[in-house]
Amino acid sequence: MSQSYRQIRDIQAAPSAQRDITQSGPVVVKVLLAVLAVLVVAVSAIGWSTVGRLGSEISASELSLGGGTDAKGKHEDGATDILLVGSDSRTDAQGNPLSDEELARLNAGEADGERNTDTLMVIRVPNDGSKATAVSIPRDTYVHTEDFGNLKINGVYAEYAAAKRAELIGSGVTEDKKLEERIAAEGQQGLINAVADLTGVEVDHYAEVGLLGFVLLTDAIGGVEVCLNAPVADEFSGAHFPAGESTLNGTQALAFVRQRHGLPRGDLDRIVRQQAYMASLVNKVLSAGVLTNPAKLNELGNAVERSVVIDQDWDILSFASELANLAGGNVTFTTIPVTSIDGIGDHGESIVTVDVAEVHNFMDELLAPEDQPEDPAAGSEVPAPDALFNGYSVHVLNAGHTSGQAGGVGALLEEQGITVAEVTNAMEGIYTFSQVVALDPANPAAIELAGRLGGLPITSNQGLDPDSLIVVTHDDYMGPQSVATDDLGEITAPSAPVGTPGADFGQTEAAPEITAGGDGPRCVN
Repeated sequence: MSQSYRQIRDIQAAPSAQRDITQSGPVVVKVLLAVLAVLVVAVSAIGWSTVGRLGSEISASELSLGGGTDAKGKHEDGATDILLVGSDSRTDAQGNPLSDEELARLNAGEADGERNTDTLMVIRVPNDGSKATAVSIPRDTYVHTEDFGNLKINGVYAEYAAAKRAELIGSGVTEDKKLEERIAAEGQQGLINAVADLTGVEVDHYAEVGLLGFVLLTDAIGGVEVCLNAPVADEFSGAHFPAGESTLNGTQALAFVRQRHGLPRGDLDRIVRQQAYMASLVNKVLSAGVLTNPAKLNELGNAVERSVVIDQDWDILSFASELANLAGGNVTFTTIPVTSIDGIGDHGESIVTVDVAEVHNFMDELLAPEDQPEDPAAGSEVPAPDALFNGYSVHVLNAGHTSGQAGGVGALLEEQGITVAEVTNAMEGIYTFSQVVALDPANPAAIELAGRLGGLPITSNQGLDPDSLIVVTHDDYMGPQSVATDDLGEITAPSAPVGTPGADFGQTEAAPEITAGGDGPRCVN
């Protein structure tokens, strides 16, 4: 049944979801190491020694991840999903405090004792390894958690970590590196669960990069090229850049991806910056200047080991080999759809609101095959339109308390060749029993419709158009309905929204289309 049946608000996608940021590079990447955004650390045959070292020495966390796999080891949901997290940690991947010199390079101010995760991306890689999509989640996205209620998603990690710290210290555990590892793992697991609930995907792997990582990775490859539409001078992030193209070192790159004050669309523009940076970084790593330079590969390896944490069950080498035939042009950056960027949270805070069902659909569609040739045989399965109902607009309303009832009836009518214009819930109190409503109760189409649905009574509504028919299901409905209603969406009343949506969808200025490659970086806000 078509999506027109789904009773939802008009959902606006974040601008960067409309203009994908596509990374283009070599025709075929020999090996793509999936540590940072699955895409950032790529190596050729020359880099195998570096990759092998990373596979054994990179920091790892013990986490509960992923769903089942089939007999061939492929994920049953059709994809490998990696959660990439950029945290504001002032420690390295091994939990060691950063030196004063390193902290000065971050320009991140004093730590407030909490670790926020302001960069969140879910990378979907289909089982065939043919493409990869990095989906950004705005830091202020408002989500519901089982343990702490409604929160901005960038604060979920900190809430779970703080609760674990209090629990462990309260039970007499002393402050040491092991304690910090257990606290971090709790924050990571809480965030993984929240992202899984929001997106509907099973997170199979986890990669976390601290502030130091942006600096070290950028410096390891000799800087990253970016382009701005206008000059910026932001005291909060330390971003001071001219308009046009610039090559940024690590400290400058960190400021570039952290700025949100003074940008036309706030956090949405910051997301576009992060995506532009990632696309440019990927292209730089995939360039011959890095892949054929053992010294740069070694420095890149050191940067990853110092700044990246992954889950302990992730076999990096095996995963990289699965992506050996990934074409560079099939690496795309996008953003989840949002309902507003100026919503209000439970405590009056500014939030980004989403429709969770729409986000789930968006993530599912990323796995849909592209440019699929039409199957001539498929048309034979579509029922022929019922001529008696030509020109009629059939609406199916659920006036009762049985979830999915109107959707089941609508699906049945579609299976019988009757085009259904709408499936939705009836206004409360209008109908008290199941019926077919028509302008003229003697209408042959109304009589036929009532008969197909178990002999429903036909009532007259003189306000209806002659070509409109309404099917009402109530608690007394005993007629037939389709059981294949999984894709209807209507069918249950929408769950209560998390937070109060605002009116701004963040589209006053569309995001640019950015392609990293030979044409250079695209200019962004």
